[in-house]
Amino acid sequence: MDDASAAVVVDARGVVTAWSEGARRLTGHRAEEAVGGPVRALLVQDPPLAGTSLPSGPVVLRHRDGHPVPARLTVRPLLGAGGAPAGYVITAEPAGPDEETSMAAKAFQQASMAMSVFDTRQRYLRLNDTAGGMMGRPEEGLTGQSYLDTVEDADYTRGLDQYLRRVAETGEPLRYESFTRAPSGSRAHAWNIEVWPVRETSGDIVGTAIAAFDSTDQHRARRRLALLNEAATAIGTTLDVVRTAEELVELLVPAVGDFAAVDLHEWVLGAGEPPARPDTGVVLRRVAHGSAADGAPETAVGLGQTDVYPPYSPPARALREAGAVLAHAGEPDFDRWMAERGLPAASGRPRIAGVHSLLAVPLRARGTTLGEELASRAAVCVDNARRFARERSTALTLQHSLLPKGLPGQAAVEVAHRYLPSGSAAGIGGDWFDVIPLSGSRVALVVGDVVGHGIPSTATMGRLCTAVRTLADVDLRPDELLTHLDDLVIHLAAGERGEVAELGATCLYAVYDPVSRSLTAAAAGHPAPAVVLPDGTCRIVPVSAGPPLGVGGLPFEATEIRLPEGSLVALYTDGLIEHRGRDIDSVTDELCRALEVSADSLEALADAVLRDVLPDDPVDDVALLLARTRALSPDQVVTKDVQPDPEEVAAVRVWAGERLAAWGLDEVAFITELVVSELVTNAIRYGVPPVHLRLIRDRTLICEVADASATSPHLRRAHVYDEGGRGLLLVAQLTQRWGSRQTDGGKTIWAEQPLPQG
Repeated sequence: MDDASAAVVVDARGVVTAWSEGARRLTGHRAEEAVGGPVRALLVQDPPLAGTSLPSGPVVLRHRDGHPVPARLTVRPLLGAGGAPAGYVITAEPAGPDEETSMAAKAFQQASMAMSVFDTRQRYLRLNDTAGGMMGRPEEGLTGQSYLDTVEDADYTRGLDQYLRRVAETGEPLRYESFTRAPSGSRAHAWNIEVWPVRETSGDIVGTAIAAFDSTDQHRARRRLALLNEAATAIGTTLDVVRTAEELVELLVPAVGDFAAVDLHEWVLGAGEPPARPDTGVVLRRVAHGSAADGAPETAVGLGQTDVYPPYSPPARALREAGAVLAHAGEPDFDRWMAERGLPAASGRPRIAGVHSLLAVPLRARGTTLGEELASRAAVCVDNARRFARERSTALTLQHSLLPKGLPGQAAVEVAHRYLPSGSAAGIGGDWFDVIPLSGSRVALVVGDVVGHGIPSTATMGRLCTAVRTLADVDLRPDELLTHLDDLVIHLAAGERGEVAELGATCLYAVYDPVSRSLTAAAAGHPAPAVVLPDGTCRIVPVSAGPPLGVGGLPFEATEIRLPEGSLVALYTDGLIEHRGRDIDSVTDELCRALEVSADSLEALADAVLRDVLPDDPVDDVALLLARTRALSPDQVVTKDVQPDPEEVAAVRVWAGERLAAWGLDEVAFITELVVSELVTNAIRYGVPPVHLRLIRDRTLICEVADASATSPHLRRAHVYDEGGRGLLLVAQLTQRWGSRQTDGGKTIWAEQPLPQG
């Protein structure tokens, strides 16, 4: 024994078998002089008790030069194979009246941290009470034994042995943290460990000392803070309820537990409100789970399945009590619930032998219990996703109810349309489109986009969509219609929000006339339409963008172009061409190339355009309206100039009858002649020359009479003795619908009749 401690090893007979350098300095005897001799010979007086090597406690040793040496001995047995003492380890400290030595020993022995002293061969010399408790053995049972002989063979024990050897060899102290299980414990603890050399006065290293502080509480606090910090970024990355639950499980396993599951009330996954809290068991749907073991052997409920949780089960209790419930194996309710689920508690089938506890935590947000298995952060994220899904569903339902489901039949254009709601966190936008039949076989094509997202934008979209239909029924020119619509948006903004800038929209309104084959369009801050000619070339119509709706005080300008029959007109909202990080001109070029591709049908072309132009993750709603133009042939339209003379009415009636006979419409000739007679008479009597009559044979028979007066007629009630006032009433009763529209040169009165069947 070459360490500096005064230590002696004797056998069962009391014969010295090992002698330390510290013993030599204390007694003056060299090892070759002491080894082999009786240890009792070192005492000034023999102890009163026979049969033991030396007693623990104060003794007087005989120095080699003869003077007495007061000392305090500590005697610890070395146990043999049968449990009987095979020898003893005796350590000696100089004794004196100084109370500080006794106080220091007490401080060492009673320290709250585990402290141990080893010799340079990693054999125990001293342990305090805390270290003995951690090792699960008293100091007497460890003194003299090598560290590795007293612990299990594991990575962390071999690591500590290497640290002890390094400090003994280098003399450099070490400090590190470890998360391991103590030999006497069943759960891992966090330890702050310091290892330092023990030196003699001369500076020679005579041993090593170790102090281990149990920092489990601090470690867990740091883990909790780190977990909450990670949760702030890892949970709620999307506004999808199921994905949020999956993110929660990914965070919990294995950082918090070996298995985690998120079960939610059915109403959380829908758009409903929470029902009254039941007194019986609750039904929850499994939306996510994860396990540290392959195959998730702890799973009793499959993903997407529902399960009934009885009132005594931890999840049902957590929901009922609105607080966390920790249950352990051995508790009657816990064991009963596990058995009913086919999962016996800690004892039972090997695959779940490690199940010993369960923590059920209700997810509560804004006073509402949403489900189970963690706490507020996840609950708020799940509730945000639920609320977003509910608002999205409501806005989408409202929008679908406002958008045209089946476009009305008309001969002017063949149409196809697509509406693609955005999946972004901003919510459903206010995009809309419409196809509105107008008089004279014309048709209005409309697309619009309300600023903002969500239900308010959808509601505003509904108002504007209705307003456009109402104004279209008046048959205003596109630029005039947008002026009236602009006034409406200003009134809506000022009346509801007080700030005009908080409510705005863009709109494109175009009118196609199959007789003249002209397209007249006006825009309010909206992208211009694209036109594909029959030869396959695509170009953007040079429409003045105009100010967005709601700005006020600025004019709108209409653009008119003539289109060959079979041209394709594409109207769209900005969500189709405005993408982050992409130049709008290049995207517009992509749109034109996509429109130029030959397709079997307009429906197929609409799908191809969205596929080729849209990015994988569009951030805004998209509305696309495609219209293939048709034209009425010359034999479907006839026109006659009418002289402003009442005598002309009879001749006009005859002319109209001849045209109907040529079209094979003799069945409606009588009614048509009456309508022509009344409209021409009114134009001659109340209008301004020139007067023109036009008959159009389309899906209906249309009769139009135009004059240069801007005054529109209206129905009025004729009294019994009045000679006039019954003409328009008769027209209204004989025709399917009638009306008037303003033109550049005056007005046009028109009436439509259904064609004979067959």
